[in-house]
Amino acid sequence: MIDPVRELKIRAELLHKRLASNDAQALSRLRALPELVRADEAALTAAVPGIRRKHCLAVVARECGFSSWERARLALAGEPGAPELGTLLYGRDGGVLHHWFATYDEARAHLEALPQAPRSYLLTYKRHFFVADRAFVASLGLDPDDPDWRAIGWDWARPADLAARSRLYAKRLAATRGTA
Repeated sequence: MIDPVRELKIRAELLHKRLASNDAQALSRLRALPELVRADEAALTAAVPGIRRKHCLAVVARECGFSSWERARLALAGEPGAPELGTLLYGRDGGVLHHWFATYDEARAHLEALPQAPRSYLLTYKRHFFVADRAFVASLGLDPDDPDWRAIGWDWARPADLAARSRLYAKRLAATRGTA
């Protein structure tokens, strides 16, 4: 399994190469950058010569719901106290209802009050928290019975094992390959 930070670096490298070959889809992905969000085709094309790898890293980080490459790197590497955890755990079809919380403590208390079966998962969306069920985890392309869930204590926000959360990030990124 590939390291999640390495996965995003590879995605950025591929994006950079596709931009160099004037790929239209790659060009439109540049709109993830704040300075190009409203750019038309001509402006995007004109911007390509100035695009460096750091810009491509920022694009792929934003596609995963992080505000910057550095924040993505911290979260994906399992750094304690990462300032945000992105939106990878909330799919594009987010029509499923969950219990949402503004604070970690509220979410954790709710999770602990739930019965152990069926298992629930404390997940994150940017700086917010929600508790989801097995079906939602499976809809993300993750195995709800993966031993890494037990290792993190079913708690994505404050995992008992940061390396296990990094492995789950890698599995989630693998599940999103080709959709970004």
